[in-house]
Amino acid sequence: MKSSAKKIELASVDDLFSTEEGRQDAKLEKIQEIPLSELHPFKNHPFKVKDDEAMMETADSIKQYGVLVPAIARPDPEGGYELVAGHRRHRASELAEKETMPVIVRDLDDDAATIIMVDSNLQRESLLPSERAFAYKMKLDAIKHQGARTDLTSAQVGPKLTAAEKIAENSPDSKSQIKRFIRLTELIPELLDMVDEKKIALNPAYELSFLKKEEQVDLLDAMDSEQATPSLSQAQRLKKYSQEGHLTLDMMRVIMGEEKKSDLDRVTFTSDTLRKYFPKSYTPQRMQETIIKLLEAWQKKRQRDQER
Repeated sequence: MKSSAKKIELASVDDLFSTEEGRQDAKLEKIQEIPLSELHPFKNHPFKVKDDEAMMETADSIKQYGVLVPAIARPDPEGGYELVAGHRRHRASELAEKETMPVIVRDLDDDAATIIMVDSNLQRESLLPSERAFAYKMKLDAIKHQGARTDLTSAQVGPKLTAAEKIAENSPDSKSQIKRFIRLTELIPELLDMVDEKKIALNPAYELSFLKKEEQVDLLDAMDSEQATPSLSQAQRLKKYSQEGHLTLDMMRVIMGEEKKSDLDRVTFTSDTLRKYFPKSYTPQRMQETIIKLLEAWQKKRQRDQER
């Protein structure tokens, strides 16, 4: 006679002696103290980590209070962990002579890690145009890659957003501005450095990004020989002649040799010229403020001398 008794599965010892609170706690992300030496920078990290005045202030704060916001990292297959968010806190911790820092470790694929890395930095006000440009490009590529993997299987609800529109949802810039920043990644490094240094404005830089790489190299020559940088109208003409196949080095020199009204009222100093007169910790803004104060003192002295 067959038994009618149902098979009974007994709970494990761990389940018997664990509470619901404990089981829920096991699912939460844990903050770990990880040695700084085991944390590696994110591959092709587009944001510059500088030992500037702001970094020194962060290091002083960490020395006094520790790292208040944990970094985010993912396991590195080659050992240690790859930082996803917290590169500046990592460097500041080194300067504060700390041995470890608090980190949340997550298993993230390349696309998810890239998006978190970019989003955690984009809200900073002090970003350089080149940093914003490459960050947006990395996020754009990651979102497009995610879409290629999921669009065939996921149900579409409402109008489909473009990758640029998705970026704009969590960004201080509009969709069109994001596209303009991404175009800057087509500039050769020397021209992009000039954009960061505010020697070339964003709008002319966008137009110049459509020049062929060899034309951009020639443009450096023309700019150097004429000691001028392109205005928006000049950059637009350079782009037009390039697209028509008529842009030559001689034509660039003619265009760059044109006298611009703004040049008549502007005095420009390069950072290299001024840097030797200031401590390394001085930011460009602090250098400018110091120069203005010195000029005001000089002007008052001249006035006193004239009144004698």
